[in-house]
Amino acid sequence: MARSSGTCQSPKGRTLGFHRHDTGTLAFQVRTVWLNMRAAIGEELKAFGLSTPQYATLIMTQAHPGMSVADIARQVASTRQAANEMLAGLEAQGLVERRPNPSDRRSHKIHITESGRTRLAEARVAVARREADLEAAFTPEQRTAARDWLDGVARACRLSAPPTDSSKG
Repeated sequence: MARSSGTCQSPKGRTLGFHRHDTGTLAFQVRTVWLNMRAAIGEELKAFGLSTPQYATLIMTQAHPGMSVADIARQVASTRQAANEMLAGLEAQGLVERRPNPSDRRSHKIHITESGRTRLAEARVAVARREADLEAAFTPEQRTAARDWLDGVARACRLSAPPTDSSKG
């Protein structure tokens, strides 16, 4: 990502992405960067038997124990069915567990296990190392500005989004 053209090397060495002179929307550029980063991080996560959505789910369930499947699906931008399949993989590895939701017999609360916490801690080290590699050519000020901009756009998107019904799960 450090190249001025806005490209990123894929794990297989192919150049991916946009060039500054291409016409396109800002949203497309952000999506391109996300897909490239997801591929780079995904390569690191393979060593831990995790996909990017599984890694994100472990982060979320550690920070917010008891999330519903619907909450997780929204956060990883998937359907409930896809989230259930992803969670089944994490359950099979002993990384999360589903517990009955005492206020809704039809849903479950998802909790990270001790094995999940251990795997997450190990994976975070590799992900942090890869992210540092991707950011190496940027100054600390540029990294801070990029993070501030991303936070600001995310906040603006949440403010302009229609309300959701989070009571379903």
